[in-house]
Amino acid sequence: MQTYLPRKTSEGSRQQTGGRDQLSEPPVVVFTQNGKGKARNVGDLVFKNLTLFFAAVVFSLVFLMAYEMYKGSNLSIAKFGWKFLWTSVWDPVRGDFGALPYVYGTIVSSLVALAIALPLSVGVAIFLAELSPDWLEKPVSFLVELLAAIPSIVYGIWGMFVLVPIVRSSIGPFLTKYLGFIPLFTGAPYGFSMLAAGIILAIMILPIITSISRDVMAAIPNAQREAALALGATKWETTKIVLSNAKSGIAGATLLGLGRALGETMAVTLVIGNISRISIHLLDPGYSMASVIANEFTEATSDLYLSSLIEVGLLLFGVTIILNAIARVIVWSVTKRFAS
Repeated sequence: MQTYLPRKTSEGSRQQTGGRDQLSEPPVVVFTQNGKGKARNVGDLVFKNLTLFFAAVVFSLVFLMAYEMYKGSNLSIAKFGWKFLWTSVWDPVRGDFGALPYVYGTIVSSLVALAIALPLSVGVAIFLAELSPDWLEKPVSFLVELLAAIPSIVYGIWGMFVLVPIVRSSIGPFLTKYLGFIPLFTGAPYGFSMLAAGIILAIMILPIITSISRDVMAAIPNAQREAALALGATKWETTKIVLSNAKSGIAGATLLGLGRALGETMAVTLVIGNISRISIHLLDPGYSMASVIANEFTEATSDLYLSSLIEVGLLLFGVTIILNAIARVIVWSVTKRFAS
């Protein structure tokens, strides 16, 4: 219930000014609450605290996962320390473990994926945001986003039975013949290789980078495009202006794609070759952090072996969280700057 109480005025409050009557003070509205209003406020308070609790639960889960992995890897951390990160021996029989080949394989396959996916993703995003007609934009956007909905095991099976034979019979020999002077493309084309893993990851992260880059470019005000066109700029020159303003957001999208590539498991496991070694040749097999956990976790017969695998997971977890946090901050800052 709302009660309106006009403030009382004194005798001289009504004055003649320039032939017009003025009130020296406007009426003041005072709100009073009855029992019903108080009940509604209690409901709002309960709803606010309940949603805050849900948010805190999600936030706490991240710390709980990190704590449990740290607790499970205590044995490995205590024995190997920082040496675990830069030694390449992985011998369960002797109880000697080092994660360097898996860290190397994860980084290289992810960088290969970025090198392939980034130009494709930015090109598709430019087309959708700047050049595509309305009747074509939605179908193409749907098909790009559909790639993100395909399960990773499907990508892995396709890569194992389709991509790996193509790399072995066509892509590998072509690269060796024409680009063999570059150390990256020397070696025997086994098919199962870092290159195959990079191609699979590129397909998987393409929709992430594309959709976020398109949203960032769409957030840039149309006034900038109109101003450039009014000054006589071509469509390409206008697009370069948009890209210049959106470069931070595209960098954030790239980091998000990199975070997805680092943590991918099954698709990479099926095509990377799963050989624990460090090789500069992209046509050689390799191993990744996610793959070694998936392949060997059920075979861990000793506490130290299990603890070492958990430490690999902790390392992967930390890198992924950091990259995703940085990327989200970058994308948020760009969209907020142009939205304000």
